[in-house]
Amino acid sequence: MAIDKDLEAAIAVTRFGLGAKPGEIGRARGDPQGFLADQIRTQGAELADSSGAGSIARMGEFLAYQQERKTARLDGDPKSDPVKIAAKLIRQDTGADFLARVRLGAATDAGFRERWALFWANHFTVSANKLATATLVGPFESEAIRPHVFGRFEPLLVASSSHPAMLIYLDQAQSIGPGSRRAAFAAQGGRRAGLNENLAREIMELHTVAVDAGYTQADVTEFAKAMTGWSVAGAREPEGLRGRFIFREGAHEPGARTIMGRRYAENGAGQALAVMKDLAGSPHTARHIAVKLGRHFVADDPPPSLTARLERVYLSTDGDLGQVARALISAPESWDPQARKFKMPYEFMVSSWRLAGVDPDRLEVVAPTMTAMGQKPFSAPSPKGWSEAAQDWCAPDAVIKRMAWSEGLADKAAGDRDPSQLAVEALGPRLTSAVAKAVSRAETRSEGLSILLMSPEFQRR
Repeated sequence: MAIDKDLEAAIAVTRFGLGAKPGEIGRARGDPQGFLADQIRTQGAELADSSGAGSIARMGEFLAYQQERKTARLDGDPKSDPVKIAAKLIRQDTGADFLARVRLGAATDAGFRERWALFWANHFTVSANKLATATLVGPFESEAIRPHVFGRFEPLLVASSSHPAMLIYLDQAQSIGPGSRRAAFAAQGGRRAGLNENLAREIMELHTVAVDAGYTQADVTEFAKAMTGWSVAGAREPEGLRGRFIFREGAHEPGARTIMGRRYAENGAGQALAVMKDLAGSPHTARHIAVKLGRHFVADDPPPSLTARLERVYLSTDGDLGQVARALISAPESWDPQARKFKMPYEFMVSSWRLAGVDPDRLEVVAPTMTAMGQKPFSAPSPKGWSEAAQDWCAPDAVIKRMAWSEGLADKAAGDRDPSQLAVEALGPRLTSAVAKAVSRAETRSEGLSILLMSPEFQRR
């Protein structure tokens, strides 16, 4: 169904982007699809500048913390207290990284590019559920995700799977082949060394082919064996290697592997790379990614025709995500006038800041609010990432918390601005007469803005 340019511009900004800044829908009006296509670039997405250290330096901090933890004698000096050192690392590193990401979202003129990057960061989830990963989540996004989001899928898969954050988060760094030299050495000393299947399982189940591809537990185990040796250099390694990806040949399970009917010869670290190459090129992976993209951008139950379109482009371009992005924004199904997606707390808050022109510069305000709404910063509840389903975000208690936050933001940001004009800036032709009337009849500008933020049209995209 054809729609006019005004509505198409509103959809471009509010569905594909992060919500409208004043004037943004107007800028998209001339060529809404071109407005989005211009945001696709080979160098990937912007890096959230926290002015913090990268993963190598962060791992150095963590290794120093581990050493302090081993040797500290708690004598009342806070500088020698490992617990306080850990809290400082999280506050300075993780908090600064998250705030930088939020501020980027609130200010960027490339909302589609940022949303696309956030999708892939959620697809390859690393959660701050332990100190080591908490300090590495920000560098993981900057180093493994954002530079690759418009490139081919295979390099993105390899970069995320080999990054220290992922290797630690899913316990791959400690995985040792049962027939490896390291396992034999451990056995001689009466120690146990074991295979860990977490990363191999999640790569297959969540990152690539998904559960309906027909793989077996034996396939997961074989892939886990192929990945043995993929680790992170620790304190005992030379200083130049510490905190980096390292292949520990002595921990690698020797021999050929058969995974999903294909045989992979012994090739050290290259054995797992060969498996990833085939997983990235699988039609099952193409379909899994197509469904997830449709679910994120269009509807919780995406149109099958959109899935098929994205799947075909993925396979015909060797997983070129830039071309997949172009297929998404050119698909008629993506421009359905009905807004079917309910904003997650992060999306809701960022879109509100964008409309209100607010720079969220205080982590002590941002983080507790987002946590109260159910989306604790950098802390997805599992490797599956944050849920896309509306039912997980629109419970009555969650809506009440959004309302309270909206009122507080409106009190601070409304100023002397006309909320009726802001409603037009926020939604364009998506603004209904009922919401426009409610906003215009508000007793104060602050109340008018809060009504707009809590309207069904603003809550959905």
